[in-house]
Amino acid sequence: MKMKDLCTDERPREKIIHKGVSSLSNAELLAVLIRTGTSRMNAVDVARVLLKNASEKLGEIASMSVAGISNTHGIGQDKAATITAAFELGRRCAQEQAYDKKQQLNSSYTVYKLMSPQMRNLKKEECWMLLLNRNNKLISKELVSIGSIDATCIDHMEVAKRCLEKHASGVILVHNHPSGSSYPSSADMNVTELIRNTLESCGIRLLDHVILASDNWYSFADESINNKKFCKGEK
Repeated sequence: MKMKDLCTDERPREKIIHKGVSSLSNAELLAVLIRTGTSRMNAVDVARVLLKNASEKLGEIASMSVAGISNTHGIGQDKAATITAAFELGRRCAQEQAYDKKQQLNSSYTVYKLMSPQMRNLKKEECWMLLLNRNNKLISKELVSIGSIDATCIDHMEVAKRCLEKHASGVILVHNHPSGSSYPSSADMNVTELIRNTLESCGIRLLDHVILASDNWYSFADESINNKKFCKGEK
């Protein structure tokens, strides 16, 4: 059935206006972005196919590239770019809500809330560093490296260089595990020790290394893997 053949109150855009955006299903919300369908499917039908291809999970769509989304029949690159932009806006909005600039990053939970919206659905490992001042407040958030599905290479000298350039007093490393397990590998432990030693020689504290998975996280500081080598900083 074509969109124009639906009752006015059942068309996604009209439903938003008259019933509110919360009244729409996931397929209907995607249909608003997709706008038009094909000769055989309306925009809602196309959206349902996209959801089916993503195992009915919006998080899966959020992690897709433009090319991946446009593999769905009825969705070209322009529509895929619109969908990708919408999910990116959602991630940025979640980050804004998660972090108060006046708040100290002095727990792994605050780090998780800040970084999870942009990292939890990534298909490849990424490593970010949070550069902090003496009060554990954020100076900047910087991407260190992008790796494969199960590894990323972190240059300890580059980390130290950026910290010195930004006059950071402390650093928190954050990277993700697309596998779903947040437990650190031996490589994670080794690079954490290497970076800790490098930063320490520059008078900079490595406060924590947080590993994010889909709905959980691992904190080197919390677990005390490097016993007495991390400090939480001032409360």
